[in-house]
This record gives sequence, C-alpha cells and structure tokens, in this order.
Amino acid sequence: MRERDVPQEGNATLAGHRKAVYATADDGKLRLVSSRGWEVEEIVTRQAVEDLERRAMQARARARAGESSPLEYHMYRARMDVELLSQVTGLWRWRVRRHLKPAGFARLPPALKLRYAEALGISSEVLDRVD
Repeated sequence: MRERDVPQEGNATLAGHRKAVYATADDGKLRLVSSRGWEVEEIVTRQAVEDLERRAMQARARARAGESSPLEYHMYRARMDVELLSQVTGLWRWRVRRHLKPAGFARLPPALKLRYAEALGISSEVLDRVD
C-alpha cells in the first residue's frame, strides 16, 4: 500500500488511538505511517470479540455444569484460545487442553495454577471459580 493510500476512516475499536502500519513511500522505501484504521478492520474485530464473548458464556455454562474447568471460561474471557494460552504460559497445547477438563484442572499444583492466573491477569483464587 502506498503511503498516501493508508486508510484514515476511523475505527471505534481503537478508541481514538492511532496505529502504525507499513506503507511504501514515493521513494520506494517502507515507512511507518499513522492510521486511524478503517471500517472493514472494525467489523472484523467486533466479530472476533463477539465470538470470544459467546465462547466465554458457553464455557461458563459448561463449567457450572461440571463439564469443563473454570480455566476454559477465564481463557475465553481474557480473549485467548488454547494456542495463545499455551504460548503465554510456555506449556504444551496438549497440557492446556487437558487442564480444560475438570479432572485435569483438579490435579493442578498451586504453582501451575499461579502460572495460569498470571497469564490471565487474575488471582489464583479467582481462577478456581466461575462467577
């Protein structure tokens, strides 16, 4: 995209902030250009957030019914998926998936619960319950 073609339509999900995007300048070099975003980006962002909120409510219902662990609810509430939570905690994806099950979560040592809680930005006490 050329420097003069960087969209400046505005994006409500950016909350008035600007973001940096790379664009080609007239001399052919890449430069960072400030952008207020564009409508298409806003639509896609809103759809992704709505999907994660829907997943969080479904995970909450499953956790209350004892079909899933509270970790699944908190993961989606923090707008994460298994892949991202795995990367943030440094745990293998298969381990994270195992901890999403009630039996796997019940066997977690306190140090691992704390690791999850820190990754999710909550306390380990909050991690144990679904509000």
